[in-house]
Amino acid sequence: MHTVSQLAKRCNLSRSTVLYYESIGLLQPAVRTAAKYRLYGERELRALEQIKLYRSVGVSIDEIRAILKAPRNQLSSVLKRRLNQLDNEIAALQDHQRVILKLLRIHLDLRRMKVMTKEKWTTIMKESGFSDDDMHRWHRQFEKSAPADHEEFLKYLNVPAAEVTRIREWSRK
Repeated sequence: MHTVSQLAKRCNLSRSTVLYYESIGLLQPAVRTAAKYRLYGERELRALEQIKLYRSVGVSIDEIRAILKAPRNQLSSVLKRRLNQLDNEIAALQDHQRVILKLLRIHLDLRRMKVMTKEKWTTIMKESGFSDDDMHRWHRQFEKSAPADHEEFLKYLNVPAAEVTRIREWSRK
């Protein structure tokens, strides 16, 4: 036989949790001593381990109460219902992920729009001493060595798609 504290320790629970389960009728001591101490046997230990397992997978107290009082065949329906709840929660969380990723992409796109434009870039290049021929050579080399990155860079500068195509074709000549 185990005292409340011993039972709690064996199940890695707090003493107050064991007493709470008793207060709501999920667990009863096997006997009470003359001094009113609670003692729990192996049956109560197995019941507490069962309660702990069901709680660990999110089964509610009311459902655990129903499981413990009902025939074994009802266990399956409660666990299937919990599995459906988890599926719904997972689907909702995945929806949240998709929305957050979309918001992050929008945020990144907005930041890109505000950071640099084609006009700012060409002004910087010209003020750095680049002639039109120098910029043409720069585009040609960029297109030759990293065509996908060249296209991405032009998009970063908010160059319209038709102009990106034209610049890339012009860079290949």
